[in-house]
Amino acid sequence: MLLTIAIILFLLWIAGIAFHIASGLIHVLLVIALIVAVLHFVRGKGAM
Repeated sequence: MLLTIAIILFLLWIAGIAFHIASGLIHVLLVIALIVAVLHFVRGKGAM
């Protein structure tokens, strides 16, 4: 679940860079995606 959210946020970030949409928001999405991905790997697959 967390990994899916991280992937979606990462893809939105890539789309934002490609189309120059809301540049400040793009970096926030990237940071959130990285945090979610790190939490996923730290907690392990058995969590949640």
